[in-house]
Amino acid sequence: ALAYPAPAPDPAARARELLGRMTLDDKLALFHGSCLGYVGDVCANERLGIPAIRMNDGPQGFRDNAHPGTTTQWPCGLAIAATFDERAAWKWGDAMGDEFWRKGANVQLGPGMNVARVPHNGRNFEYLSGEDPYLGARLVAPVVRAIQGRHVIANAKHWVLNNQETRRMTVDAIVDERTRFEMYYPPFAGAIAAGVGSVMCSYNKVNGAWSCENPSTLGTDLKHRLGFGGWVMSDWGATHSA
Repeated sequence: ALAYPAPAPDPAARARELLGRMTLDDKLALFHGSCLGYVGDVCANERLGIPAIRMNDGPQGFRDNAHPGTTTQWPCGLAIAATFDERAAWKWGDAMGDEFWRKGANVQLGPGMNVARVPHNGRNFEYLSGEDPYLGARLVAPVVRAIQGRHVIANAKHWVLNNQETRRMTVDAIVDERTRFEMYYPPFAGAIAAGVGSVMCSYNKVNGAWSCENPSTLGTDLKHRLGFGGWVMSDWGATHSA
């Protein structure tokens, strides 16, 4: 039987203690993946006892070339949303989290939860919210708890306003504060309330600033107003400066 690691008694205190012992090189090494030939693998720091980060796609299940013929094709997020069934959502997350852990990943790049605002968006199938932010907020919580119950960190994505494929890497989403909080943030707030460990920021701009370096949506809204205390990673090419 596969053994799951015991959680740290106080992760925040442990992080503060480690930060005080890290060199600049130690810190910079956490900002990119450079192990095993994959950008989603962040090297372990053996001196400080920090384990490697092993990410894997994604919202609908595990994928790689190391376990041929074994990957489960789980139902897509939109199919789970259509059930309106929190128990089904939990079982979906639990089964995926178990497979991710057994295959060596400790971060699942999902669940996806953007609201379906553009009907022909090519990634609507990935998202748990369907057209309803309240539905997304309710269903994402059991999924996050189930994945992380298998000692795999869930990754809520894509923060934020990443609701179309057309020009998704360059489009500027102009959205006022009330609309953001009432329509686009609730699924992420549900994930945060459930203790999600990580968030992926998106390719697009929001009100003129890139999502992954946006002081309003990242600094003010996500970290302070919604109270997210985990770590934010960029979608693969979504960083544009230091």
